[in-house]
Order: sequence, then structure tokens, then C-alpha cells
Amino acid sequence: MRINSSRLGPIEVPDDKLITMERPILGFEGLTRFCLVERDEMAPFLWLQSAEEEAVAFIVVNPRVFFPDYRIEVNRKEIAELRIKQLESVETYVIVTMKNDPRDLSANLQGPILINTENGLAKQLVLVNSEYKVGHRILDAVERLDRTVEQKEELVGV
Repeated sequence: MRINSSRLGPIEVPDDKLITMERPILGFEGLTRFCLVERDEMAPFLWLQSAEEEAVAFIVVNPRVFFPDYRIEVNRKEIAELRIKQLESVETYVIVTMKNDPRDLSANLQGPILINTENGLAKQLVLVNSEYKVGHRILDAVERLDRTVEQKEELVGV
């Protein structure tokens, strides 16, 4: 399938790589088909590009890259909607927001997107009664990770 993207240009996507949102992204309820687009220069970030609206694309990232302790609890009904056979086939992404200052990149840890890579079904969850918020600053997380690495290096004498 050929998808036009106002940000990325034309994209060729194999049909088996299309993602169908079983529960749409909040505010974009009319859009149900997406694809993930990797660009080397953006790693570890990816684009979640709409297959239906060329102007709609989200920057996403695996939350564990910056928040290694990130954990979500998903009930059986949530899992059932994605028809998951093996938990290893589920990938989790969060939407990244950038304001005017690139240092203000933030990750929406309260609204993760789960994708079943076996069948392409996906959904956005809204975590309630959770410690996670819509705007976790990525730069703060990187600084915490750097301090943790430095502390571990001091312990082992590197």
C-alpha cells in the first residue's frame, strides 16, 4: 500500500505492516489505520503515520528507552481486544510531544499505545489511577539515567 505523508513523502507499506486501531487515539477517533515509519536519523523515535490522513503523524518511542521502570497493568479484556496469543508480540509506544524548545520533549506515559505485531491490531489505553502523567519530560529522564550509569560505574570502579 502506498501512503502519502505531508511530513515524510510517499511511503510504501506492506499490507501486513498496517496497524488497525481497535481503540483510536484520543482526539483522532475517525482515524483507524496507521503504520510505523523508522528513520535512522530519528532513532530511537519513530513516526506513527496515519494511512487515511496524510497530515496526521505522531512521533512515538518505546517508553522503556527513557523510562526503564515503566510498567502498565492491562486487564484481560484489554488484551482480548487485540487478540494477543503471545505477550512477546505486543509492542508498547508512547506519543512524544515537542514544544518550541526541543529540551521540552515530553512523553505521554498515561496514554500508551499497544500494538500486536502478529495481527496489526492496536489500541491506545488511558491509564487511570496511575502515577503516570501526560507530560513526562524526556530530558529529565535522560539526566536521571546518566546519573544512574555514573553511580554504577563508581561502584564497580570504572
